[in-house]
Amino acid sequence: MKGARRYWVLLLVLAFVQAAGVMPAAGHGAPFPRNPAAGRIIGIKLLDAPESRRADPRAHAYIVDHVAPGSTIERRVEVTNESSTPMHVNVYAAAATIANGKFTFAPERTPNELTGWTSLDTADLDLAASETARVRTVIRVPRDAAAGERYGVIWAQTGALTDRSHIMTMLGRVGVRMYIDVGPGGEPPSDFKIERLYPTRARDGRGEVRARIHNTGGRALDISGALSLFDGPVGLRAGPFSARKGTTLAPGDLAEAVVPLDARLPDGPWTVALTLKSGLVEHTTRATITFPTTPGSAGAVAASAAQQGHFPTPVVAGLSALVLAALCLPLSNVLRRRR
Repeated sequence: MKGARRYWVLLLVLAFVQAAGVMPAAGHGAPFPRNPAAGRIIGIKLLDAPESRRADPRAHAYIVDHVAPGSTIERRVEVTNESSTPMHVNVYAAAATIANGKFTFAPERTPNELTGWTSLDTADLDLAASETARVRTVIRVPRDAAAGERYGVIWAQTGALTDRSHIMTMLGRVGVRMYIDVGPGGEPPSDFKIERLYPTRARDGRGEVRARIHNTGGRALDISGALSLFDGPVGLRAGPFSARKGTTLAPGDLAEAVVPLDARLPDGPWTVALTLKSGLVEHTTRATITFPTTPGSAGAVAASAAQQGHFPTPVVAGLSALVLAALCLPLSNVLRRRR
């Protein structure tokens, strides 16, 4: 009986070790730098998302929609005076483009086709300290509008401030992006491919993992994601490390996503798993890599395989525990027969 108890204890310990061994390492990811607008004195956020996009995180941050020519859509944004003094705020729509993997804001109040379709129920807000106001945005698409996606921004901008010398004018503005696709029928699909993954070493000596992404769908993408490293030297694991934010691709575009890593990581080899996503679209690729020793150079990639999906880590842990539990039954019967 004592032997059976020791056996069961050993199996439980093995099950725990197996489950713990596949859990992601915590606390090793490099923190993403603070938002440069953290010291801002005004804030803006989108309040509405289409019913069909309730599960899409992009639609809760940006005005993202597909509409037929002749359609009208409405959205509300909330503007907040985050300062301790009253403030005058201008609200307006301005143009934007996507180029070189970036969502690029046009200067000042530059118009485009989308801003010509966009109207606001107010252009000026006088907000007391910590006061919030809502602005209704209406986008009316003409019946003869050509098919395609347009980009813009709803901006909230503080009134002109001058420095003490009255030489420099300082403006602060925050905005909500607009991605409006026009066309008959259903929305074009969103998708991308991770075409290449390779390690590099930055000029400051930190390792980086870069992935070339191809937007193979019909809508713009905002790429985010994370990288985990395992099976490193002496069994080291690290991550997850967040991909650098700000990679946006128009349909058909190619761009790179970059994951900066901790400078203390050894060169490898490492097995890495990179998961990138935009909205509800997600892809994972795995590879075995070795970082270069020379800053500014690329390292080696021994293998790479893209995946459409993968078992979440807790599921793998659960399956491992079930396998071990299944082994317990026949071995337990053997012990009983011996007794």
